Amino acid sequence: MNPELAIVLGLLAAAIAMFAMNKPRMDAVGLIMLTILPFTGVITMSESLAGFSDPNIVLLGALFVIGEGLVRTGVAQRLGDWLMQAAGTSETRLIALLMTVVATLGAFMSSTGVVAIFIPVALRVAQSTGMAPSQLMMPLSVAALISGMMTLVATAPNLVVNSELVRHGKAGFSFFSFTPFGVPILVLGIVYLLFARRWLAATSHRDAGSSRRVSLLDWVEKYQLAEREFRVRVTPQSPLVGKTLGEIDLREDSGINVVAIERQRGFSIDVLAPRARTALQAEDVLLVDVFAPRMDIHKACLRLALDELPLTGAYFSDRSQEIGMAEVMVAADSSLVGKTVIEAGFRTRFRLTVVGLRHGQIAMVAGHLTEVLRVGDTLLLIGPWKEIGRLQSDRSELVLLNLPAERSEVLPVPGKALQALVCLLVMVGLMVSGIVPNVQAALIACLLMGALRCIDLDSAYRSIHWKSLILIVGMLPFSIALQKTGGVELAADGLMAMTSGAGTYALLASLFAITALLGLFISNTATAVLMAPVALAIAGDLHASPYPFAMIVALAASTAFMTPISSPVNALVMGPGNYKFGDFVRVGVPLSLMVMIVCVLLVPWLLPIHPS
Repeated sequence: MNPELAIVLGLLAAAIAMFAMNKPRMDAVGLIMLTILPFTGVITMSESLAGFSDPNIVLLGALFVIGEGLVRTGVAQRLGDWLMQAAGTSETRLIALLMTVVATLGAFMSSTGVVAIFIPVALRVAQSTGMAPSQLMMPLSVAALISGMMTLVATAPNLVVNSELVRHGKAGFSFFSFTPFGVPILVLGIVYLLFARRWLAATSHRDAGSSRRVSLLDWVEKYQLAEREFRVRVTPQSPLVGKTLGEIDLREDSGINVVAIERQRGFSIDVLAPRARTALQAEDVLLVDVFAPRMDIHKACLRLALDELPLTGAYFSDRSQEIGMAEVMVAADSSLVGKTVIEAGFRTRFRLTVVGLRHGQIAMVAGHLTEVLRVGDTLLLIGPWKEIGRLQSDRSELVLLNLPAERSEVLPVPGKALQALVCLLVMVGLMVSGIVPNVQAALIACLLMGALRCIDLDSAYRSIHWKSLILIVGMLPFSIALQKTGGVELAADGLMAMTSGAGTYALLASLFAITALLGLFISNTATAVLMAPVALAIAGDLHASPYPFAMIVALAASTAFMTPISSPVNALVMGPGNYKFGDFVRVGVPLSLMVMIVCVLLVPWLLPIHPS
């Protein structure tokens, strides 16, 4: 061992120790090593900084942006809602569908992001079905990790290994090169988890009934809105067509308050907030609140040529992306005190409609718009979420008391799911066809998402996980340094000597095991950076195809099931699943061994060691 290699290995050992202690954080370790390595004289500063110009780093950043676009537009949320409907009451079907959906979505976006999206979905499913969250969180994390074995862009280690192939003058993997391995492993994971979940504690978290956030349906019942809210369609014969709400003044003439207006625009329906200057059109659907006592909505519909439409309490939940509610309290020094709701001009001042009023604990059933407001009165407001959000910044008139649980599920960019899917399909199509490089395909998809307003620049920058990018860039110089000092050849020779005479399968199994075990202490991305050159060196010594050896490293890097610190994915589900360290060991170790067996058998079969 030469002195230069000893220094590089010493720095690598120091990096691994800092990773294991998590002090300092991983991206800081990457920056430290990136700065120190040029002092050894093994690599230049330009070589140390080369990672910043690596196309795969740019590609990874672009994939974070695309994943955020899918979240903001509701593609991921709709998948979750479909999951609940399709699974029904079958726990087996639920787990199988959950893992399939998560692995499929994770094949095109960050697995960490997918888990973050599906944790609340899984918790909601657990609450509605009575299942323990622990029965869903482990399948969720396993599926997210397996998603890294589905496509080239599914996880950073795949891109690192692919980059190493290209750097050695080889053609990289295609977009779906990983799929023939990922699909069987996903099936194995589903079958295994259906059995292994019995090893997890089946007790739910303590009942959070008293601390459960109020929902829109709770307020519909509490304020008795079901008896007062109606949906009516404006017919072409209606005298309201072409007139503004200020001109017809339904509140004064009929005791009816317009809460929202549904208007067809092409293939979508817009929900408009009522304004005095809003002109009604034929076929508009009005959500109205009948506040006047003894008001007969049926007679009013006949007089105004309106068609009654069905309405249930679930309407507010179904429309929760467009229509929000909030409970507010009249402040002590508010100028609203002593005025009625109509006199206060809520729609003009706050662009919100009052649909409920409570003096103390008693909610008024009717006549709330003409009731004089007092200090401490609680009002239920309805309107666009944007206007509700403004209440938080000004507490002089109204104090925001409560927001419904649905508020956390409101999409930043509703109505753009189709456009986001088109952008994703464009990217995949360009990558599969090979018309342009993968990084260019991803950047085109990002620009399309921006042009179609699926995401804005601020959100795009926030979505990029800069820590992960800096970590990869900081560890890439080790690959160059180890190759220059002979460390890669030394590791390859050592592994070959250890498995001498044992055959190809033993060599692949050893490479898989070392990669997976190394991933227990450092990130799977850093593991791929270190092990990919070793795998290609072994292939070179054997005069064999580099692809099976590169693939085995990539698949092993995603086999991070064994501890909660093996991957951020595992760390995310540990709290919601109420897991202990031993739960991951008990479930993850057998699964890792089975995945290794499957990979060692499949890889040389689908990617021959010595192709003819």
